[in-house]
Amino acid sequence: MRRSAMFATFAVLSLAASSAAVRRLVRVVVGAPAARSLAWLIAMPLAWPLAAQAQAVTLKTSSWLPASHPLTRSQAKWCEEVEQATSMRVRCSALPRPVSPPPGTFDAVRDGLADLSFSVHAYTPGRYPITQIAELPFAGTTAEAASRAWQRIFARHLAALNDHRGLKVIAVFTHGPGQICNARRPVASLADMEGLRFRVDGGTVSDIGKAIGVTVVMKPASETLELLGSGAVDGTFSPAESISSLRLEKAIHHCTIVPGGLYNTSFAFVMNQAAWERISKTDQTAIERLSGEHAAMLFGRAWDQADRRGIALLQASGVRTIVAGRAFVDEIRARAAPLEHKWVVDARARGVADPEQVLREFRAEAARLR
Repeated sequence: MRRSAMFATFAVLSLAASSAAVRRLVRVVVGAPAARSLAWLIAMPLAWPLAAQAQAVTLKTSSWLPASHPLTRSQAKWCEEVEQATSMRVRCSALPRPVSPPPGTFDAVRDGLADLSFSVHAYTPGRYPITQIAELPFAGTTAEAASRAWQRIFARHLAALNDHRGLKVIAVFTHGPGQICNARRPVASLADMEGLRFRVDGGTVSDIGKAIGVTVVMKPASETLELLGSGAVDGTFSPAESISSLRLEKAIHHCTIVPGGLYNTSFAFVMNQAAWERISKTDQTAIERLSGEHAAMLFGRAWDQADRRGIALLQASGVRTIVAGRAFVDEIRARAAPLEHKWVVDARARGVADPEQVLREFRAEAARLR
């Protein structure tokens, strides 16, 4: 056989070495006895890269927060870990702009506008009431402790309720302890808050605001600076992180640090279910090892670092900062007590067998991880 003919034959084999047409061609070239062996010898090494290519998945990621925000960075860091763990078979590609305003993020991921993102449960009031366990006052002194505790309780007791239909929940987590910041006056008691309007995320923090007697304006955190600048609100219930990441230090003049937090906010880090099912079983296993408590810790730890930067910026900017005293904390605790009872009632109605025990477990986990 001429050399050019041989090369042509092997080119055909490389395209479809296991097909009947190729087997017939090999019989013509080398004879029937060796045809099957030669076809498979050629096909196997060619099939390996094709199989790997067939399993490759690129996840479109979206964030409604700036690229510099700790949550956006944490999402990117998690993606880097996934890429390494899957030998780049699963990759992430950040979309140039958010696919939805914050309240629509879960639906946008479910509908495939993005494959991976995060959002706040409270941005859709009434839809995820069971997650409010993580938002009650005094849940934890750090975001990492509260996030790990919340992920453990969610996995142990609440994930089976399947409230996130159409989504693969990578992890749930919280931000750092929520604080009281405003542009008007120092706040050392509930009486000091009378007549003030505060931006809140919604959900439990909105209920807490109403319970302690303030006017609440439910808006995403990303709108805080604009609301303060326009005078639409007097202050915000926010973690210290927001001071630096949202540049609030010039818009507020007073902050009260509440030990353990006036509230927390529950987040979910989610993947489109169809995107998850496109990933091979081997790579799903690798990703599961990076999910759950590992991912919750990743987000929580980044938030704690941002909280420390926020506190430092408060001090450097001359914002008057005080720590809530015992009497103020007791006032908050008394006003918030009915919210715990409401969560227990709602959880039992949703199918949680022993919600009082679940609440005790959550607080114990947060205290242990502190």
